[in-house]
Amino acid sequence: MKTAINFDSDSEILSPGSAISPIDGRYHQRTKELSACFSEKALMKFRLMIEVEYLIVLSSIAGVVRPLTVREHSFLRGFYKEFSDVTFLRIKNIEKETNHDVNAVQRYFMETLKSSFLGRLSGFVHLGLTSEDINNLAFALMLRAGTDVLINRYELVARVIKDSLVKPYQLTPLLARTHGQPASPTTVAWEMNVFVARLEEAIADLKNFSLSVKFGGATGGHNALNAAYPKVNWRNFSRKFIKHLNGFDQVKQPLMQFRYNQYTTQIEPHDTYAKLFDIIKRANTILIDYTRDMWLYISLEVFAQKTVEKEDGSSAMPNKVNPIDFENAEGNLGIANALFNFFAAELPVSRLQRHLTDSTIIRNFGPAYAHTLVGLKSVSKGLSKVSVNTKHIQQELEAHWNVLAEAYQTILRRAGVNDGYDLLKAITRGQEVSKENLHDFIDRLAIEKNLSASLVIELKALTPHNYIGDRSIDV
Repeated sequence: MKTAINFDSDSEILSPGSAISPIDGRYHQRTKELSACFSEKALMKFRLMIEVEYLIVLSSIAGVVRPLTVREHSFLRGFYKEFSDVTFLRIKNIEKETNHDVNAVQRYFMETLKSSFLGRLSGFVHLGLTSEDINNLAFALMLRAGTDVLINRYELVARVIKDSLVKPYQLTPLLARTHGQPASPTTVAWEMNVFVARLEEAIADLKNFSLSVKFGGATGGHNALNAAYPKVNWRNFSRKFIKHLNGFDQVKQPLMQFRYNQYTTQIEPHDTYAKLFDIIKRANTILIDYTRDMWLYISLEVFAQKTVEKEDGSSAMPNKVNPIDFENAEGNLGIANALFNFFAAELPVSRLQRHLTDSTIIRNFGPAYAHTLVGLKSVSKGLSKVSVNTKHIQQELEAHWNVLAEAYQTILRRAGVNDGYDLLKAITRGQEVSKENLHDFIDRLAIEKNLSASLVIELKALTPHNYIGDRSIDV
């Protein structure tokens, strides 16, 4: 029987039942895939990965570290590829002594390397670097992995909307509402596709996004490395190293790219963090807008909700079937956006060459991504429970012939009836209008204005069901 390792001897092992945050508690099953991206263990692994890859690329510089063989590369990469709970515990124990998490990773690597056949390389670990060189690249790897998870989920939501509510309902008319009041008809597919198109644009921006990173030592100028190895162009080396990081771990698709920012202080200014989070925030805002519309459509009975036999909708009202998944999505996406707003506002600001406020803020990237993921999964779950209530949609259209006023007044003005707008306003604004009312109006107007028979036929052919304009969609 395996025994769980207690990473902190002063506390109980974390479980969903004892977690403070709902991310690791109530929503653990929905967010656990992000653990490999944003957990403390993941952060330590990514830091170790940067230290190892730096040493490997450093070996390609003549006169610094001797060239390493493919076998030696493989051995070094084993440090992070075989990163285990035991490794993590060892690093955390070192951190208790150093009170510095990056130094703990560095010391673990040096100590372990020293006892191996590559022991002579231990003195080159972290050579000429500052902790932020390692940290900003580790968090870049975390963001790349986490953003990939979100992109896949955004794409899934867009695909589900398109497959279930766009493609099958391109010819299903729907009463539109502007200011909450009946307006010129649209289609179910059109209204759903508005959100798909918006979301796909945000997804494209995420896929094309590149994150700025730094690798320039304690204050950005490679001071220590230039002093020790003045013949090496360390800016070019940093460009080479960042290019290396853009390719070495990509196994399934091109992910977020990193670009070297050569003009930094001790930290990268984080302007591209703000850009990234603004894109995610926009995608989330689109879906908040969508969940609110779905909530309203369900309230208006445009969509019906499927019931689950053993579920309860209320502790008091047995009849209730509530749109809880869309409400859950709205709440979680809103929490995520509040965090992303804070990140985007705070992280680009740093006092002089460095202060440490950003360190604790950056550690909260995971919760923002996790709340986003919960929201996306809730949107998908909500979509699985709805169906289009075509009968109600048809009844609603039939009850609102007044929405043809726009078409009538426009066609009449085309025919030379200059006061067409005012004529329609007089018989439709704030009044119940039936098919018979409109057709009687046209018959009277035909006599008064000497309208042609073809114009009368054209007007009478219009109904709330076919007055939908051009709603063609490329699917």
